[in-house]
Amino acid sequence: MRIARFTTGDDPRYALVDGEPGSLELVVLSGDPIYMPVQPTGERVPLTDSVRLLAPVIPRSKVIGVGRNYAAHAAELGNDVPTTPLLFLKPNTSVIGPDDPIVLPSYSEEVHHEAELAVVIGKITKNVPPEKALAQVFGYTAANDVTARDVQRTDGQWTRAKGFDTSCPLGPWIVTDLDTDDLRVTARVNGDLRQDGRTSAMVFDVAHLVSFISEVFTLLPGDVILTGTPAGVGPVVHADVVEIEIEDLGVLRNPVIRRS
Repeated sequence: MRIARFTTGDDPRYALVDGEPGSLELVVLSGDPIYMPVQPTGERVPLTDSVRLLAPVIPRSKVIGVGRNYAAHAAELGNDVPTTPLLFLKPNTSVIGPDDPIVLPSYSEEVHHEAELAVVIGKITKNVPPEKALAQVFGYTAANDVTARDVQRTDGQWTRAKGFDTSCPLGPWIVTDLDTDDLRVTARVNGDLRQDGRTSAMVFDVAHLVSFISEVFTLLPGDVILTGTPAGVGPVVHADVVEIEIEDLGVLRNPVIRRS
């Protein structure tokens, strides 16, 4: 099941995504499916240029990032692989949706893309064991953990580097029945392939991450976990277009701008 959040100029609504590329339709739902049963209203909206897809979820509480969860990415930046998941937070004000611009922060000259599988939590979760963790997941979407790399190096902690407005694109929709054991994760910049990895190379898999994080924070419905990025991260500059693609999920596209 694919679930989108969208607008046609009025208040945001939720819908099931039906059909194949080129003929997609939105089957409108009566409310937010994270908090209520999936109930189609009977209205169908063709997914055309008059429809704007939004971030499929706006976390009510938090976005939890996981650093260095692919050994090759840790190595490319000269870091060791963590022995336990390395966590950081991004505020919900960092979240944007498909085709929204990534605005480069004025205080950084080196901003990188990071393609990631994102986990959307569906139930209040605390101290869940790994074998029960996936039952707490509502679904999955694509993410770009946009990072001010120069600031990350100089600050010694990651809040400014990873928490600025527009630093967390999510989309294009949530897939609820995705097997995440071995999915291809890619990033393209202006059509050129930059990152190409598989979730099977994660140091800590999704179930382990949900369990570990739930020992630290109570996870609330709508919270998002970013599961780490494969090797190949690199800079983006004004007028670039970044595409994050997760196998069996979809493509998240965002332009990049720098405001004067």
